This record gives sequence, structure tokens and C-alpha cells, in this order.
Amino acid sequence: MKAIQAYRFALDLTPSQERDALAHAGAARVAHNWALSRVKAVMDQRTAERSYGVPDEQLTPSLSWSLAGLRKAWNAAKPDVAPWWGEVSKEAFNTGLDALARGLKNWSDSRKGARAGRPVGFPRFKSRRHTTPSVRFTTGAIRVEPDRMHVVLPRLGRLKLHESARKLARRLDNGTARIMSATVRRAGGRWHVAFCVEVERADRVPARPGSVVGVDVGITHLAVLSTGELVPNPRHLADAQQRMRSLGRSLSRKICPDRRTGRRASKRWQRAAARLGRAHARVANLRRDGLHKLTTRLATTCGAIVVEDLNVTGMLRNRRLARHIADAGFAEIRRQLTYKTSWNGGRLVVADRWYPSSKTCSGCGAVKTKLALSEREYTCEACGLIIDRDRNAARNLAALAAEFDTAGSGPVAARGADQKTRTRGPVAVKREPGTTPVGQTGTVLPQGRTTDLVLTKNALKGNG
Repeated sequence: MKAIQAYRFALDLTPSQERDALAHAGAARVAHNWALSRVKAVMDQRTAERSYGVPDEQLTPSLSWSLAGLRKAWNAAKPDVAPWWGEVSKEAFNTGLDALARGLKNWSDSRKGARAGRPVGFPRFKSRRHTTPSVRFTTGAIRVEPDRMHVVLPRLGRLKLHESARKLARRLDNGTARIMSATVRRAGGRWHVAFCVEVERADRVPARPGSVVGVDVGITHLAVLSTGELVPNPRHLADAQQRMRSLGRSLSRKICPDRRTGRRASKRWQRAAARLGRAHARVANLRRDGLHKLTTRLATTCGAIVVEDLNVTGMLRNRRLARHIADAGFAEIRRQLTYKTSWNGGRLVVADRWYPSSKTCSGCGAVKTKLALSEREYTCEACGLIIDRDRNAARNLAALAAEFDTAGSGPVAARGADQKTRTRGPVAVKREPGTTPVGQTGTVLPQGRTTDLVLTKNALKGNG
């Protein structure tokens, strides 16, 4: 099975190499800003000409928004715009133009309704002080040295790694991996190189292929499993909050940059900002490490994993819980489980967003109409079961996978429940990949084909 995988390594750059990397990142920013200004100028000119009644065939010729069109315009103008263009790799300019082409396409698709999700705004100019330095190489000499502690990139030369690249080097030596691109980026005060690699992965089977586990994520516990295991929430951001506040107060006392007056930041402000950035990067690294360990353990052990389709964007609107939800990383858990289950031969079943996992009794199946968030124990009025709220939800999620297996024809991708919880109704789950689009009623067959269910709207409402 071929898969696209990333390998990310920290770099130990010399001052000269760091200046070269910053020069390449700056070249990408210059190309991006120049092309964006050209696009805006042409759009404004055509809009003004239309307001004067100029026919469409006589308007100023439009500028192509594709990468090839932007690159052609840049190559014609770079001797005048950037006479130093020969000092950096051509991939630096290609990085900025590619980012602009993607941004323009996303904005256009969002306006036309061809792109799902939240509306995408028009691309903005990149600031020299606030933009993360980054450059991507897709051609040229890109390789890992035999000592596995150095990499070679175009124009940047031989760069020392902070850690060994033996895992990537073994795949390259065996011929099971091919480097497609390399991105050099500075984040949290450190430089990293990320290789985008096409990997030939061997077929794997989980340690317990027949096991099913339901995962209910939360704040008190990061995850509650249907097996009864409670995964503690490390709360990395909360633990570092006091230090971040101290660093933030220290930063506010320094002379900061001011665009209105043209004032530049002092050296002490720059050092204080770097300290605060490193503190944030440490929290992000700790969170990423913990989530990877959890999702890898689940994907390599369990044959089927059931999670909920949470509206994380809506949950973040709660100003009292937004920080804790963001610190837990609910969306990241599902994202990692999606590709790790496919890598390890398992399957991921995603329960519908409106499935009442917390309101349903895991013992008898009775459903409560209302369940306050403050009720941490579930008490069933039908059978008398008293169980922890999160564990009850995890057991209900695990039962969905069993119902999916007994159905034989596959999961139902319709909602199955609306915002008002019903005491009776069809169970709805969806599986990734191979489900029908959300909002369509259908049964997923093994080949990915869909067939309509023999259920009418009145039947779903309980009137049929």
C-alpha cells in the first residue's frame, strides 16, 4: 500500500546557513507579494473599466491565477523586481507563487460554493516580521547523507540534523520510499526540515483484530475507553499558563514595534518574544507527542475504533471551555486515527454528530430526553443502571460497531437524529473512507456503492 508520509527533523544550522535559509524564505515572500499586487491591480483595473461601460472584449487582459501563469509573469519581471534573483534557488520563488495560487483557488471555489467549510478570504500580503519563514524544494539534489546526520538541499548545501534520520534512510536504502519534496521552516525558535515521502507500506494487522473500542473524548479525562480505561488529560497549556503570563508581562514592558510611527522593536523585546515563542512551541510539542502515543497504541491494538463526529468549531465558541477544548486536541485525535487505522489494517467508525451517546443507557438502550452537562453519572430510570457518564458514552459507541457488523450491508450515513433527542429512531454511523456525503441517506456497500434505504421521511419522524 502506497501512502504519503512526512518525516520531520530538527536542524542545527550555522549562522551562515541560517542567513541563507532566511534569504530563501524572504525570496518566497517577495514573489508572493509581487504576484498578489499584480493580481489585485488587474482585478481593480477591470472593475473600474466595467464601471465605465467598457465591453468585456476590450477590458485589460486578465492574469492567470494558476501556478504556471504566475511563474511566467514572475520570470518576465524578476530582473527588474528582484535583480538578486540568481543568489537563491528558483524553488524559493516557486514556494511563494504556489502558496498564492492555492489561496486564490480556495477563495474562488469558496465564493462559487465549490469548497466546503467556512468561507475563505482573499489572500493577504505576507509581512516580513510576522510571517513564518518557510521554503519548499521539489527539484534538485535532495538526499540524506550516509551518516544519517546530514541532509543535502539545493543551494543550502549540507545541513546538520539534530537527530538521526535512520528511519527515513532505511526506507530509502531499501527502495520503499521516494522523497517528493523537502520544506525548511522555522517554528518556535528552531529550524526543521520536513520531507514529504511516498512510502510503500506493508500490510499490517492489529494485535487484536476482532476487538472493538469506543473512544469518548473529554476534558476531565482526555479519553474514556469502552474497556474502562481512563486516559488522563495532561493539560499542558494549563500547566504552562503561569510561566506564559510571566513571559507575556515581561514582553509588554519592552519597546515593541509600531507600524504607525515606524518604530522598530528593541533587542530586549525580540529576546522576550523568542522566549514566549519557545514556551508555546514546547506546549505544542508535548501535546503532539501525547496524542501520537495514544492514537498509535489504539490503531496498532484494536481492530475497530468508534469515535464521535464532534463539532469542535462550535464547541470552541464556549468562552469558558474554549481553552481547555483547544488544549485537549479533539480534532487532532480523530485526524490521526483516520490515517493510522488505514495504515495498520483497522477501521474507524465515526458516529453521527447527533447520535445521543451520552443520553442512551448502555444497559437497556433507553434514551433520556435531557441530560445536563453537570450530571457526571448516568442514572437509568428504566433499569436502574448507575454508571459514569463518559464510560456510558464509550460503551454506546462500541455497540455501534457491533450493530454495523450485524447489519452486513454497512453503516447508514444519514443523520439518524436531529437536535431534539428522540427515544426511538434508527441508529446512524458513518465510516471513513467510503461513506456517502453527509445529509444523504444511503447504505454503503463493500465496493463503496450506495443504495437508497426503504425509509421515508415520515418513518424517520416516527409518523410512518
